[in-house]
Amino acid sequence: MKILSIETSCDETAISILEAEGDFYNEDNPIKFKILANNLISQIDIHKEYGGVFPALAKREHSKNLIPLLTKTLKDSSLSAPRSKYKDINDDISKILEREPELLKLFLKYIPTIEIPDIDIITVTQGPGLEPALWVGINFAKALSLVWDKPLIPVNHMEGHLLASLASSKIENIEFPAIALLISGGHTELILMKDWNKYEKIGQTRDDAVGEAFDKVARMIDLPYPGGPEISKLAEIERILSNPTTKFDISLPRPMLNTNDLDFSFSGLKTAVLYLVKNLKKEINQDYLPIEIKQKIALEFENAVIEILLKKTQKALQQYNAKTLILGGGVTANNQIRKEFQKLSAPRSKLEVLIPEKEFSTDNAVMIGIAGYFRYLNLSIKGEKLFATKILEFSADGNLSLN
Repeated sequence: MKILSIETSCDETAISILEAEGDFYNEDNPIKFKILANNLISQIDIHKEYGGVFPALAKREHSKNLIPLLTKTLKDSSLSAPRSKYKDINDDISKILEREPELLKLFLKYIPTIEIPDIDIITVTQGPGLEPALWVGINFAKALSLVWDKPLIPVNHMEGHLLASLASSKIENIEFPAIALLISGGHTELILMKDWNKYEKIGQTRDDAVGEAFDKVARMIDLPYPGGPEISKLAEIERILSNPTTKFDISLPRPMLNTNDLDFSFSGLKTAVLYLVKNLKKEINQDYLPIEIKQKIALEFENAVIEILLKKTQKALQQYNAKTLILGGGVTANNQIRKEFQKLSAPRSKLEVLIPEKEFSTDNAVMIGIAGYFRYLNLSIKGEKLFATKILEFSADGNLSLN
């Protein structure tokens, strides 16, 4: 089947079309995906001046971007065609998109001019995320579902991240029980997977998410937004050019490293950086830190984060005798995190480690299509049928849980 996917949970507008086939427990016909088209428009440059994502602005940009992105995606996949005869659009479309007047205007201008594309289902991110941004994608998906009479499946954004590695890995590589580490700007979670579509949260951050901590520390040392990649760049430079004779001893704590639970805490680490920066500025009698000191702080902070993530994840793997480790979320784009976790898959460990390619680590529509297909299969197992008009009642949920 062909799946049209829409992602607008934060500051990236993304649409993809996947071709999916296979089933969970069929060795003769395993699940596999083919990407027919995948497009994304990032808003990073727009939000830089705010030092973070501004929800109202993100909502506005999604409204502007969705129709042009859909147009390109349909063209890339060769599924679009001009309509030979105009067909009136249901008045309900105006009601669905009444809070997105710019999107409604573009929708009414473009959608009547094309044939219904050869897709089977539409999937869209329901949450978690920024609710104003989520609503734009959801309402757009509902309008398409109604006009094209295609079933619509709401998807958990974090389930998308959990399954993102399947865009380039085989489903046979996942053996249960599996542990998933989800690390992003808003989440740091350890998830136990006993089977497909069965998730149990066994660990989470008690305060800041790891990506949030990266961004806040970056601001403390005057690095531009988004801060995570900037921290990683400086840390990598310091690994290569480190000067062991420097008089500055940069040392940071590893909060909750040895606790008996599987939870995380990064607030204390962030606060330790704050006091470190203040003390270093006093010591050198300057209002700013030289780049050499910033590099050392970045390296020590990144090392602390990785040590905490590794220790807690290894504890979870041992506790549940897991056969597979899955990483997901935007922070998995960090080079050093990728290197350190890949080491866990040494031949003697007999552990399969799946990490998504970088283009599928950050928010994207491909992962939403994959998760949507898994949801479709789950509904099929339960004997439930999909109807385009049955699912229009669901709402955006900024705090949607994976459990």
